Amino acid sequence: MKVLVIGSGGREHALVWKLAQSPKAEKIFAIPGNPGIAELAECVAGISIEDNGAVVSFAKEHGIDLVVVGPEVPLMNGIVDALNEAGIRAFGPKRAAAKLEGSKSFSKELMKKYGIPTAKYEVFTDAAAARAYVEQEGAPIVIKADGLAAGKGVIVAMTKEQALHAIDDIMEDQAFGSAGSRVVIEEFMEGEEASLLAFTDGKTICPMISSQDHKRAYDGDEGPNTGGMGTYAPAPVMTEENLRLATENILKPVIAAMQQEGHPYQGCLYAGLMITSEGPKVVEFNARFGDPETQVVLPLLESDLVGIMCACADGTLAEQEIKWSKGSAVCVVLASGGYPGSYRKGYEITGLGKAKALNTLVFHAGTGEKDGKILTAGGRVLGIVATGGDVREAVDKAYKGVGEVSFQDMHYRKDIAHRALERL
Repeated sequence: MKVLVIGSGGREHALVWKLAQSPKAEKIFAIPGNPGIAELAECVAGISIEDNGAVVSFAKEHGIDLVVVGPEVPLMNGIVDALNEAGIRAFGPKRAAAKLEGSKSFSKELMKKYGIPTAKYEVFTDAAAARAYVEQEGAPIVIKADGLAAGKGVIVAMTKEQALHAIDDIMEDQAFGSAGSRVVIEEFMEGEEASLLAFTDGKTICPMISSQDHKRAYDGDEGPNTGGMGTYAPAPVMTEENLRLATENILKPVIAAMQQEGHPYQGCLYAGLMITSEGPKVVEFNARFGDPETQVVLPLLESDLVGIMCACADGTLAEQEIKWSKGSAVCVVLASGGYPGSYRKGYEITGLGKAKALNTLVFHAGTGEKDGKILTAGGRVLGIVATGGDVREAVDKAYKGVGEVSFQDMHYRKDIAHRALERL
């Protein structure tokens, strides 16, 4: 089979790495890919991932049998609809189903209608009304831009002042553009967060191994929110009972709800969960693999990813047996100095070969290549991933790999998986 992966980050590198292990994948292409992906696949420059027509033309021309969509924007743009109309199999939800991520108000209203556990909320299009609601409810409280904001449109306000400032930022100053023309204001949920990804064909749902992301920029969960500074899997907070509750009360009902609403959901469903004293509740849904969750979940998958993805697209997931390894995986993100604020690009990265020699995986997230050198080209630059029999072993191996890599102003968290280690 010929496979095409859409995207250029660490998530897509992890997807290509896993897809390349399949005996079914004879050739892999990536649009646009990155220097790490180029070691495993043919990277295609000059096509925008937001140009559905150009992507469909490429897929037809090259006889692509399966397209795997990494990022959210092409999904919201209806790339899967366009590919399916051209008779090309694609892994990912169609545009109407991708609204689960694309509109927080759509997602919250669906959960309310079908009794899926989530935080109490209100939706506002008027900044004055939003401010009045915050005055009435007090803090802590959560302010969310309704649309896509590259993972940064959520502000957990610990004081009323922070909440009011967030409303001004999002609605008046349009910090996230049109994504903030409507805001969702939610109650603050107490508990520990976990990510639960699942494969689904629109009827059957198969949860993956749970994971936990580290959103804050600095050790001890301090500093601004980022796209994710590291992950580990499995997450001990997701006990067998919590996994059962999440599957029965959240995953199965939301897939049934989407079917009922006439928007069957196929692909990867990402449930960001808060494990509260009342059980798991939904923080948010994403319509694709998480980044950097994918980088720790896929190394623990023992089954053939090409086969699973084809089954999701073909509606035959119930026939698939999906196996997972018993160990743990840890990902440490190496970021550019200044991230998630402004940062410089173009610094040479050294030590990649030494890190790989230690049996760690090096997933490229924001890199470029010039004159045979690998350079920094993004905020999150690399994900250094290791697996082990338990989380302690995986953490130690990952940080050994981190120790071999360097570039100017590199920064990373030194406490990835601290919650899991504290439980040990």
